[in-house]
Parts: sequence; structure tokens; C-alpha cells
Amino acid sequence: MIDSLLRKLTLPVAAPTASQCRPDGRRLILILSVSAGAGHGRAAEALRAHADGRDTAILHLDVMDYVPALFRLIYTKWYLQLVRHYPFAWAWIYRRSHDASPVGRVDRARSWIERSCARVLLREVARLAPDAIVCTHFLPAEVLSRAIIAGRYRGPVWVQVTDFDLHRMWVQPEMAGYFVGNDELAFSLRARGIAADAIHVTGIPVMPAFRRLPERSACAAELGLDARCATLVLMGGGAGMGSLEVIAARVLAMPQNFQLIVLAGRNLTALRGLKQLAARYPGRLVPLGYIADVERPMACADVAITKSGGLSTSECLAMCLPMIINDAIPGQEERNADFLLEQGAAVKACDVVMLEYRLTELFSDPRRLIAMRERCAAIGRPDAAAHALDIVLTHH
Repeated sequence: MIDSLLRKLTLPVAAPTASQCRPDGRRLILILSVSAGAGHGRAAEALRAHADGRDTAILHLDVMDYVPALFRLIYTKWYLQLVRHYPFAWAWIYRRSHDASPVGRVDRARSWIERSCARVLLREVARLAPDAIVCTHFLPAEVLSRAIIAGRYRGPVWVQVTDFDLHRMWVQPEMAGYFVGNDELAFSLRARGIAADAIHVTGIPVMPAFRRLPERSACAAELGLDARCATLVLMGGGAGMGSLEVIAARVLAMPQNFQLIVLAGRNLTALRGLKQLAARYPGRLVPLGYIADVERPMACADVAITKSGGLSTSECLAMCLPMIINDAIPGQEERNADFLLEQGAAVKACDVVMLEYRLTELFSDPRRLIAMRERCAAIGRPDAAAHALDIVLTHH
């Protein structure tokens, strides 16, 4: 039984054909992400989007398209189910893997499985022969680090950390350099033996649209909202505070006259429920599914109610949008939340009762909201992607 599963796990799959080829006379930068959650791919897309106007081709590949189906299932769907239904189990795994020895038995076994599953990916990298690689997840960085040590790959590999916390697995030998979101991570990298000149505090990449703040009045008009009224944007949701519909109903039942935009993404069940709720609150609730220009509804808001993923919070910082953090995943999201709370850019609500309290507290003290916006502006890095690309392209 176990042997059969291992054969399935390590069986190479046919590599998809690359969607782009190297244009003649142009450098090729390969960006490798992993679709375990949305943030790593969004960071990669932000880097790719900033290539406009440069004499460089950028190709973004999801590593999960180059591994066996069973490995992909475990690495992506298993992770999402674990953090959704057993968050404290994930917290234990996060801590144990952070503290584990890289030469321990568990890490050696994991490394063997990953190395066996990465053969197709390495062949595709060799075929593309990029001038540089940027990894927005630690898995491809780890695979390429071993390939460099073994002499199977020679090009520069960069690591873009996508959280405000540094898990041990982001730190790999033989990397050309690291892009991180704050000085704390730079300090941690130096403490782990990474040379100071290989560490760049550039921020977490966000799309080019976040470099130019849209006009609030125009964005509010698009959604049928009053730009002068207090407006909230609810992004995501989860088991800790109930469904998006429950949170929206509690907020709209508060005595303050809040307008509420809810970004339901691809959660069609939640979107249907929110549309039914919107009929009870005409002109006050705007439910939206997945949209590409998320910065426009965010521009209407005074406060974001959000999880503390590295990408979503970096987008809020770029928009100078104060945050109420809810339902943070134990591990990386809790540590992201700690950073944002310490910096004064966010407050935290553990349940819907505390959410009501935080909203009442913030909107009764306009000076505090202004101070939070100023803190967001101070630590936000909307130019992170452009800065990182500049470093990669000037590296020799």
C-alpha cells in the first residue's frame, strides 16, 4: 500500500508547454510560485506586471503544474483543508517545522519526496534557461538550492518572502538574494548567516494599480455608494467569526450608518447569501464576487475588515487603509497580525462582538483613524515589485 502511494507520488507528469518563449535579444526572468493559498501567485503576478516597459521577458509558472497529482493534492488542498478545519494542528506543524533541524529525519524524508517530485520542474527550468529566477514560495527555492549544490543548475535564484514573518524554510543556501517586507526579517536573515548585502528590504509585491490611489468619489459612484458616508470593506472571512453573511448582517445592524462592501471572491454560496441580504439594505451593502481591480472598491473604504495574509495586508498598506484583523490563521498570519498591530496599522477582533466594539471605538475617534492611515503610509511599500525587479536586473 505504502509502496504504491510512493510510486504515485514520485511519478513524473508531462510538463505543460510554456506559454511564452524567450524573445530574441531579451533577458528572461522566471518567477516560480506555488498555489497553496492565493498570496504566492499574486506576488508573482505583481512582479510580472511590473515588467512593462522593460527590455525583459517575465514568465510566471506555478510549480504545482509540474508535480505529480498526488503531491499537488497534498500540498494544496490538504493545506487549505487543514488551516480551515484544524487551524491549531497547522499551528503545531508551523512551529515544529520552523524549529526542526534541516538534517533531521523528518526533513530528510520531506526533501527526498520533494526532490523526486521536482524532476519535471527542473527539466523545464533547464529548457527555458532563464537569466534569473525569483521564487515567491520556499518550495522552489529549496528544490533549486539543492540543484545548485549538486551542480545541476548555475543561474541566480532570488527569494521573495511573502509574509512579515520569516519561517526557517524560506532560508536556503546558495540563493542570490532575498527580498523581505521589513527590517525585522532582514535582522533574522543576518542572524541565520545570510550576508547583509544579499538582503533587500523592498516590501511584498503588489500590482501596479496600488501605486496610484484611485479617487474615492469616482469609485464610490461606480458602486452606487455615498463617498461622504463611513464605508467598510470586508475581505474574506472564516470559521472564527462566522460566514461573510453573518458578519455583514451584524455590521449593518449597528446603530452607525455604515456602508459595507463585501469581497466574496470565488465563494459563490456566500455571494448569493449576500445578495439576498443586500435587498434588505438597499444602498448600504454592495456584494462583489471575484474582480481584477480590487483597488477600486478598497478606495471607497475607511477601514478594511480582513484576514492577515501577507498580500492582502500589503495591499491595504499601499492604499493607506487601516485594518481590523479577523480570523488570522495560526502561524504566518498570526505573526503578520502581530507586526501590523505593533506598527499601529491595525487592530484585532477575535469575534463579532469585538468587531462591533472595534468599529465603534475607531469611528468615535477620528484622530485614531488618521493616525492609523499615517502608519499604513509609513510602512506600505507600493513600489516593492518594481524595486525587486530593478535589483534582479542589475545583478551580475
